[in-house]
Amino acid sequence: MKEYNRENIPLAKMLRKNMTPWERKLWHGFLRNYPVRFQRQKAIGNYIADFYCAKARLILELDGSGHCAPEQEIKDELRTNDLQSMNLTVIRISNLDVDRRFHGVCEYIDRIVKNSLPQSPSVTAPSSEGASEDGAPKQKS
Repeated sequence: MKEYNRENIPLAKMLRKNMTPWERKLWHGFLRNYPVRFQRQKAIGNYIADFYCAKARLILELDGSGHCAPEQEIKDELRTNDLQSMNLTVIRISNLDVDRRFHGVCEYIDRIVKNSLPQSPSVTAPSSEGASEDGAPKQKS
């Protein structure tokens, strides 16, 4: 379990109860039933991550328009660097993308999670069944 600042727990609980519309959409529309467990508003270090997947060591941050301000971009970069120093991957997704490209956002998250997990030999090695001697798929005649 990642270390965290216990003082952030009441705030994290409050944020879970008061999700933004974009967090709610991503949680209820995709992450809540995703086969690899995600947590909402997870306290990690001195921060609260929007979404956290321990198995993939992945943090998802949803960014609204306020994150485009120069001073906020600096804070976001420092936060990302701190979290990356804990051997975590931080992915920032704009609220606009959640609104306009929801399916693409979900596919992107799925791809990142799958690439972050240890691969079993059965997943990475293609089956030779139905292949010709050189390994190429057999042509139907």
